[in-house]
Amino acid sequence: MKKLWKFLLAGSAVFCTILVVSAAAVAGETPAPSEITEPLRASPQGKVENATQDDQMAQVNSVSALSDVQPTDWAFQALQSLVERYGCIAGYPNGTYRGNRAMTRYEFAAGLNACLNRVNELIATATSEVVNKDDLATLQKLQEQYSAELTALRGRVDVVEAKTAELEAHQFSTTTKLVGEAIFAVTDVFGSRAGDRNGAVFQDRVRLDLQTSFTGQDTLHTRLATGNGGNTRRFDLGTAVFNGRTTSEGIQTFNITGNGETNNNNSVSVDWLAYFVPIGPTRLYIAGYGGIQSDYVPTINPYFEDTDGGNGALSSFASESPIYRIGGGSGAGININFGKGGGILQQSSITLGYLASSPNNPSLGSGLFNGNYAALGQFNINLGDRLELAATYVHGYHSAGSALFDAGGIVDSNVGVVGTAQANTLANASSSNSYGLEAAFRANQKLSISGFFSYHNIVGETGNNRNFEAWSYGAGVALPDFGKKGNVLGLFAGAEPYARGRVRGANDIPLHVEGFYKYRVSDNISITPGVIWLNAPGQNSDNKDAFIGTLRTTFTF
Repeated sequence: MKKLWKFLLAGSAVFCTILVVSAAAVAGETPAPSEITEPLRASPQGKVENATQDDQMAQVNSVSALSDVQPTDWAFQALQSLVERYGCIAGYPNGTYRGNRAMTRYEFAAGLNACLNRVNELIATATSEVVNKDDLATLQKLQEQYSAELTALRGRVDVVEAKTAELEAHQFSTTTKLVGEAIFAVTDVFGSRAGDRNGAVFQDRVRLDLQTSFTGQDTLHTRLATGNGGNTRRFDLGTAVFNGRTTSEGIQTFNITGNGETNNNNSVSVDWLAYFVPIGPTRLYIAGYGGIQSDYVPTINPYFEDTDGGNGALSSFASESPIYRIGGGSGAGININFGKGGGILQQSSITLGYLASSPNNPSLGSGLFNGNYAALGQFNINLGDRLELAATYVHGYHSAGSALFDAGGIVDSNVGVVGTAQANTLANASSSNSYGLEAAFRANQKLSISGFFSYHNIVGETGNNRNFEAWSYGAGVALPDFGKKGNVLGLFAGAEPYARGRVRGANDIPLHVEGFYKYRVSDNISITPGVIWLNAPGQNSDNKDAFIGTLRTTFTF
């Protein structure tokens, strides 16, 4: 209990700090001292307002700026006549010089400058006299009277042009934009066994995605990632080790750092290199490095799935069906769309893909076709605008010592990102055939229900006694815009991948129940508190329940 109170206090402190910083970021810059200490003063209209730093910055810098040009002034009438005669000002919709309202000398000088430029153009291009001498004399007189304002305006224009040229010369790319995400998370695990083995942690993960388009329709992703909560920093749930492996239950998305242990110390690496391009009615996906199945195939789990980002479910299990965690690396995938709407059958698709885990290694037992790989096929159908269904098949090959749900080794070599050790561990070279069903029903704009089921048949290459089966299933309810637009209240429950019969006395179903509430502070900041309850972790009811509490803050830009 003492540990729970310490975690709640620490989480509350971090939450309050982040919320204050976030609110300041939404509202603008930190208030200047003058905004706090300056006394109240009366405005010309009699209203009471603060003497802010902005007011001080807007002070008059010239006596001439105090003088307004009135409609009755000769200068005003002279310029208005020139505007009507030569069409000097085209900036206003009606082509007039803002009617008969008074203006500052700088506004007047801007209009005068436009007329000077227009008259010069006419003189330079005309083959006959188009500007009479009286108008030239008027322009000269106006130019002399407003010479100070004209000089100041032209100086400002020169500065702006110089800065614009410098920005254009030094900009990174006209076709590349940066999309980033930073996650801060305070998390701890409670329970009589797991709680004694772990302490509260403050972990982070950052992704910087350079998105380049060459045609306006394609996208090249070059993503840099770092973090400090990878494989070796996961919680110890106190489960028994199976063939040298511990369970992968309860792993959260920010623990998927993209390059294993090297990212546990916030070292930066390229964790994803991929290219999307449309080809007729199809969309082609090519992964050069770090590709996963859910990059290109619809996962049918709205509001929970966020490509392992920080705005969906907390855990890797609730994010998507474990069948999409089989295989990863380099390869290609293609979506073939059919159905154009107008009836009950909306736009649907057939998806095919192939990813190899070690395609760059030419040694025997590796490479693009001889090493670990996963081939996927999925049929996705949309019925109306509320119901979406999918059927998925994945065939994979796994070398000795691999993990079945390893996402191509995205966390670490031969480490699972979801499921028990019994369901993941492949002591011998094996092949797998996996079958999955996914569904999502959108009752209305405020309610979404989704779920999945997957069955996995693993055949060992060294004998039938190595064969086993694994199962997984789950369902979730999401309430989008709950309490505020952009917020999401989510509840997900199911069984992480498990395999019975591999260990005597460890044949219970490991249940996973997760609840979270994503609160959107702004378009770029969200705060998500949540709890994960793990019953019978390690497939053994003798293991005490584990409760993982998390307070996650996500910055997107």
